Amino acid sequence: MSSPPPFAAVVLAGGRAARLGGQPKPQLDVGGRSMLATVLAALDGAGPRVVVGPPQPVPDGVLLVREEPPGGGPVPALVAGLAAVGDAEVVAVLAADLPFVTSALVTALRERLTGDGVLVVDDTGRDQLLLGVWRTAVLRTATAGSRPHVPLRGVLSPLAVRRYRPPTVPGVPAPWTDCDTPAELARARASAGG
Repeated sequence: MSSPPPFAAVVLAGGRAARLGGQPKPQLDVGGRSMLATVLAALDGAGPRVVVGPPQPVPDGVLLVREEPPGGGPVPALVAGLAAVGDAEVVAVLAADLPFVTSALVTALRERLTGDGVLVVDDTGRDQLLLGVWRTAVLRTATAGSRPHVPLRGVLSPLAVRRYRPPTVPGVPAPWTDCDTPAELARARASAGG
């Protein structure tokens, strides 16, 4: 298999984390490092790597930008991120609260990119819209003129998307595991420590 093309990365790290006491969710620790650090590690090799969200610590070399309006939801965040990746033809788009995502999964997605994009489908058959690799120009066109708080699903639904169901290992959290509630965060921490 030929090596996948170079890629940029956009990590959506906004949201108020109201169900987690309002703490900045990407900065919450799972397994000895922040969830954002895990996601950025999975995107090693991407250039540039762009985090979209409120002011927060990011590693050197990672660009932090803000969506307009702040708190406008994933579509304005995606627009802001895409504006910052320059002329990259391919972009990985991930949520910042994926404590078990790996670079191997990102590579597998990049290798499977056909059409407009490829995204992960979880074990229930649900599209994981913030765990995919896309043609940058297609995403820019799809999001152009979008208003705040429009559902990302509706913006992406017209695109030619390949779906990838990664293999999972019993007893190991799936790469799409996210942390939206205190219970999910506690389970992730228990799994990471076990």
